Amino acid sequence: MKLIFATNNKHKIEEMRVAVGNQIEIVGLADAGIHIDIPEPHDTLEANASEKSLTIHRLTGLNCFSEDSGLDVEALSGEPGVNSARYAGENRSFDDNINKLLKKLGANPNRKAKFKTVISLIWDEKEYQFEGVCYGKIIMEKKGAGGFGYDPVFVPDGSNLSFAEMTLQEKDRFSHRKKAADKLISFLLQQHELKKL
Repeated sequence: MKLIFATNNKHKIEEMRVAVGNQIEIVGLADAGIHIDIPEPHDTLEANASEKSLTIHRLTGLNCFSEDSGLDVEALSGEPGVNSARYAGENRSFDDNINKLLKKLGANPNRKAKFKTVISLIWDEKEYQFEGVCYGKIIMEKKGAGGFGYDPVFVPDGSNLSFAEMTLQEKDRFSHRKKAADKLISFLLQQHELKKL
């Protein structure tokens, strides 16, 4: 089974491939010969995910999926949220985003945060959405050299390591993206079985 993943983000493609294993072949936009940057103009993860999957479906007519993820920090009333990738401006520097987040949090003792992923799947002309959430906390300074985005300052509940200190396999035990991907796979396998009946 092959599915187009409506993203140009190589980190997300790699994480999704690890999350789904060999059950589905994940093809990014560049590999599919699609060279566009899809806007994310909406104020919810759900609407942005829909925008991306519907755009690619209209272009190709093929089954495809997209995802949108955000970091929700309790003490900042949910910031950076849907603006996680552009928190410090359109240049999208991971370091700038982290520095802004740590500066705004300061010494606030409430470090509670959660990562949320919404996957939008277009399958047989219908849209389905799957959600994954990972709860954790924001630490005072960056730890680890792996991952991307806010991974160096996010420690998931149940671990002492930041996402950036983990291998992809270790991160999968907690990952919001993995949780959403598991729901996606379960749905697709169900559809595959139904077609065989």
